[in-house]
Amino acid sequence: MIKKNGPKIGHNKKSFLNSPVEHIDITSFDARKIIDGMSKMSFTSRDTAKAANIFNEMISDENCSIFLTIAGSTSAGGCMKLYSDLIKYNMVDAVVATGASIIDMDFFEALGFKHYQGSQFQDDTELRKNYIDRIYDTYIDEEELQACDKAICEIANSLQPKPYTSREFILELGKYLKTKAKKKGSLIETAFDNGVPIFCPAFTDSSAGFGLVMHQEENPDKHITIDSIREMRELTEIKIKSKQSGLLMVGGGVPKNFIQDTVVCAELLGKQVDMHKYAIQITVADTRDGACSSSTLKEASSWGKVDIAKEQMVFAEATSVLPLIASDAYHRQNWKSREKRNFQKIFK
Repeated sequence: MIKKNGPKIGHNKKSFLNSPVEHIDITSFDARKIIDGMSKMSFTSRDTAKAANIFNEMISDENCSIFLTIAGSTSAGGCMKLYSDLIKYNMVDAVVATGASIIDMDFFEALGFKHYQGSQFQDDTELRKNYIDRIYDTYIDEEELQACDKAICEIANSLQPKPYTSREFILELGKYLKTKAKKKGSLIETAFDNGVPIFCPAFTDSSAGFGLVMHQEENPDKHITIDSIREMRELTEIKIKSKQSGLLMVGGGVPKNFIQDTVVCAELLGKQVDMHKYAIQITVADTRDGACSSSTLKEASSWGKVDIAKEQMVFAEATSVLPLIASDAYHRQNWKSREKRNFQKIFK
């Protein structure tokens, strides 16, 4: 995405940005009968039902800490409230995500901006003339996205100049949103309220990166930096403190590998930890090209990262199956008797 003074905006901009994406509410419908029915089917339906069953096992296991990883644009595509509800209803203990998911999408909407339904067939030259960015069939107002960049810069300017992990910086965003949010209930604010840490190992690959570049440009001698090495240690510390762990992974990318690597990192630090006991990955990536994002969970077992006893790959576009898995778990209500981890407190 090019950040510069853009072309003159045409008169059609409002006509493009007139149908906001509405985020699905997993509490408003009961997917249990659908999941039960899918368990008796084949192909992706049965895989989805198996994944839902494993997720419920994670929630019911009193020794299991649950990690949610998010890659791709599902937050912009309508799953933003879903992710917040997983935290609100104690079904997730820590989040590892791309910077775009947390800043360009979640923080962006918390500032009062929206994502809009569009078309993948729209002439992108016309969109560029109107300063509109496209994510497949979803539109974003580039001017609003740059306002998000500037908000990150302003927050960074207000902080003590020193190294921060992405978790620490996102915690500051949570504090900011408590008084400044125009839309309540964001993932960042909900995580802040519930002591759930959020990690973005590739934090600069987002509006956070642009905002922090602006911050450092304005403060060349005294500025904040992001310490990605220390956040690896922090996430590994959570794994060490967890008796067992489960992964709910949406997409692949850096978040997937980052959370799986905690097992290896703990071992290198001389700590005895188990492989991740449970694992679900929802992805459309091809497994044949050797890319880490597409590697199966069984492959991760060869690295000593994931136990293969309770794992399920679901080869589907995440917005089509994740609401069913999450709604099923919400309505089975195993989360009601689950102890909160509040992992944020271990870093105080």
